[in-house]
Amino acid sequence: MENGTTISLSPYLGFDGNCREAMNFYHNAIGGELEFHTFAGMPTEVPEEYKERIMHASLRSGSLNLMASDSLPGQSPETINGNSVSISIWTGDLASADNLFTSLSEGGTVTMPFQPVFWGGTFGMLTDKFGMHWMVSCEEVAEQVEKA
Repeated sequence: MENGTTISLSPYLGFDGNCREAMNFYHNAIGGELEFHTFAGMPTEVPEEYKERIMHASLRSGSLNLMASDSLPGQSPETINGNSVSISIWTGDLASADNLFTSLSEGGTVTMPFQPVFWGGTFGMLTDKFGMHWMVSCEEVAEQVEKA
């Protein structure tokens, strides 16, 4: 990474239907600002029984940004309690984010290509060659990002 590039790491927790309950619990313990977005807000079809599940939650308190979501049927990786944490890495620079994604995915598996997303910005997910789950985010929107 180049000097001066801002990078932020955040734990990202995965749940199987109880994300709202868990994040409210953490909010009561930690305080801060809690925000939820459900799968009902997605532009693609979601089974009715999953629409109120949490697509993304964020708890911000001081420098902490604890994020989480519920799973959908067939989503990879499978949610296993205690083994459902991803490392979310953010940078404000698209070239740096693209470089991070490419570097981290070397020898691993891309589970969602690094691409523009409907909520804004550019985002991708991968499992690195050591089995660690990563989410790479950038507020800048990529016009087109090609990955092999």
